[in-house]
Amino acid sequence: MSEAWTYVCTTAELLPGEMKVVFDEVTQAAIAVFNLDGMLYALEDRCSHEDFELSAGHFDAAEGSVECVLHGARFDIRDGRALCAPAYEPVAKFPVRREDDRILTRDDREDS
Repeated sequence: MSEAWTYVCTTAELLPGEMKVVFDEVTQAAIAVFNLDGMLYALEDRCSHEDFELSAGHFDAAEGSVECVLHGARFDIRDGRALCAPAYEPVAKFPVRREDDRILTRDDREDS
């Protein structure tokens, strides 16, 4: 498990309804960070149905979901659960924190 937090951006650079992608400094996992009405959420930037970037899809801030452009699978950004087929498995959710005016995240999955 990575204990190091990865800098995403300043709070002014990620406004409500926006997302930003970073790579974890230790695991190099792509992480999509979402601002949903001032609350921050982070998911692995990879569709669980097909290995494709979720960040290439549409972030629906009204619904709190992100849609994979490849086959239309949607995921709840708050917990990573799949909302519709063809995806049935959730995507990994990661912690996010604010430190002063900075946003940080990390891949907290246990090493296999």
